[in-house]
Amino acid sequence: MSNLRFSELGLSAEILKAVDKMGFEEASPIQTAAIPPIMAGEDIVGLSSTGSGKTAAFAIPMVEKIDPKMRKVQVLVLCPTRELAVQVAEEVAKISLFKRGVQAVPIFGGQSYDRQFRALESGVQIVIGTPGRVIDHIERGTLRLDALKMLVLDEADRMLDMGFREDIERVLMQVPTEHQTLFFSATMPRQIEELIRKYSRNPKRIKIEAVAQNAPQVDQVYFEVERRSKIEVLTRIIDINDFRYGIVFCSTKLMVDELDEHLHARGYATERLHGDISQAQRTRVMDKFRRRGFEFLIATDVAARGLDVDDLEVVFNFDLPNDAEDYTHRIGRTGRAGKSGRAFTFVSGRELYSLQNMIRYGKLKIRREKIPSLDLVEEARENQFFEKLRTTLDAAEYRKQDRLIDRLLEQGYASTDIIAALIHVMHGGEGDKKSQPSPAEWVEPAGRKDGKKHEKFSSKPPKPAKQKQKYDRPARTGREAGFATLFFSAGRKQLVTPADIVGKIAGVTRLPAEVVGAIDIHQRHTLVDVRKDAAELIIEKVNGIRMRGDAVRVTMAEPGQMG
Repeated sequence: MSNLRFSELGLSAEILKAVDKMGFEEASPIQTAAIPPIMAGEDIVGLSSTGSGKTAAFAIPMVEKIDPKMRKVQVLVLCPTRELAVQVAEEVAKISLFKRGVQAVPIFGGQSYDRQFRALESGVQIVIGTPGRVIDHIERGTLRLDALKMLVLDEADRMLDMGFREDIERVLMQVPTEHQTLFFSATMPRQIEELIRKYSRNPKRIKIEAVAQNAPQVDQVYFEVERRSKIEVLTRIIDINDFRYGIVFCSTKLMVDELDEHLHARGYATERLHGDISQAQRTRVMDKFRRRGFEFLIATDVAARGLDVDDLEVVFNFDLPNDAEDYTHRIGRTGRAGKSGRAFTFVSGRELYSLQNMIRYGKLKIRREKIPSLDLVEEARENQFFEKLRTTLDAAEYRKQDRLIDRLLEQGYASTDIIAALIHVMHGGEGDKKSQPSPAEWVEPAGRKDGKKHEKFSSKPPKPAKQKQKYDRPARTGREAGFATLFFSAGRKQLVTPADIVGKIAGVTRLPAEVVGAIDIHQRHTLVDVRKDAAELIIEKVNGIRMRGDAVRVTMAEPGQMG
């Protein structure tokens, strides 16, 4: 059976809107097979492990079948552990986001009874809990199942392994005769078969084979990173490894757009693909990517499907994939044709549990590593710069400057000082030592903007990079009321234009162009008036990004800098 799109499964507009917000564009095998019969009211026996996308397989139809006007428990989900109960509850909350009146609560041992009492008394329709605590509430009379329509046993084999059979049977004997029973299990031991025969009615059996396999040529790593820090960590890994060609996977179209803007503003050559991209534009982007016309493709899973590229250096899971199969498909795009590849996955918060389940389900070999420090990134960039210099010297592909060097030597300057000064001037340094770039800022990411590697230095000034979006805003002089002045450490020497300034601010901060006032461009710096209420945010977001190839320092302008 081929996978279906969620729009083909007969779901309501509210559920489709929630699914789209979650980033799901296509149902997984277990979702494709299970949702239609569950919606039709059939009992189900699903042989599928955690990590295969089965939570949404039962959560989507169960939310769809809830009557929001009836303030009684209509669905009960039994889970083996509190972690899984919380994970299922979070998934249900996302799926029911646009269906008004639907409420769910997780109940498990170790949590305050008072909180659970209040939630159950408020009239929730969905209860997700561990067997012991569910039995406890049934016996206390705080959980009534007389209106129950559906009972889900999630990871039934694990619950039996943990000794919950007696509790499970006690729950099964409390539910009304007319109800729908869904069993999900990774294996099908004899005890599960006995429960199915005793408490289920002609169930439809669905078996999803574990097809996820480890990619032997792919070195797989994951990082625990806060969501707000993902972009910073992504750029560190790119720079420390000097990656030039890869795919970054995101779970939603919105995230693809945002990440594309952020990386472009930082000087990386990127393009994007997702479901809203036209076929003509998709073809153009894919053809350009195969030709290495840019560095990184930012994409959702469905948008990148069918992209046949053999020599990707790296795949990034910026957002965790839905299941182990999707993970394997993603990382399998690198390490092809006998070459080794790299795959990096970012997880935050409870996503760690989902990743661990995927690792178990797909028998994946993913190791955890620490986020690289700024010192490591600086050292890597310095080494890259050193190698470029050494390669240029070995190849002798540079114009001799003997007369100029001899004149400097004759005036008593040391050769090491001359070299240091040349590097300083080459990167737009001024006389003030404080403005000298650190080694981490020396290396212009080769190929940024146009996707081409620069094998040797050029004495010609770089051509202005093509702007992703045109901002026609004339420069003005004088500070307006309610505006503050910022100092940008780039000016005419770096070929900076007002459009560059406004474009970077708008692209990184997502603030409207109107927050920018007068722009006064000098030889080696630029003074920019911005609204006072936006000044701190602009400094935080724009400071350190690349403009015309150089990392730009952004600070509040001091009186001595405003002449």
